[in-house]
Amino acid sequence: METLLKDNIYLVEANIGDAETLADLQCAMAWETEEYKLDRATVLAGLKALFKDATKGRYYKLVCEQEIVGCMLNTFEWSEWRNGSILWIQSLYIAPAFRSKGLFKLMYEYLQNLVNDSDDLQGIRLYVDKTNVKATKVYEALGMNGEHYHFFEWMQ
Repeated sequence: METLLKDNIYLVEANIGDAETLADLQCAMAWETEEYKLDRATVLAGLKALFKDATKGRYYKLVCEQEIVGCMLNTFEWSEWRNGSILWIQSLYIAPAFRSKGLFKLMYEYLQNLVNDSDDLQGIRLYVDKTNVKATKVYEALGMNGEHYHFFEWMQ
């Protein structure tokens, strides 16, 4: 799967050969958005596990001139209320030089088309750190809302 988004930038399904670069991007994203230092070896192992088991999700990369300049993970949540799956956007990152070009909007529209063309997919969700005001404004501008649910978690 390879979809031209704009100006020689493609959305491509990633594979295990991309894991090293994707691990670097995820570590950069965690530090930039939350000043959280991820253990790169754990991230890399997690990526390899995902690529070995397609039920864990689908990873996409943004590619410009054969360089990975962004990424996004999609996972699935089953909803008995909708008798279908919710597509979650996770691990979203776009390299600074490629931001403010409308790339996330194009990625989001690609996912909306997947949902609209699917009998199983019922919608799209994502979570964002409360302090990431810039990202929140982008999601709101696309018509997403954060008014319905609060996100809670417990981590070991």
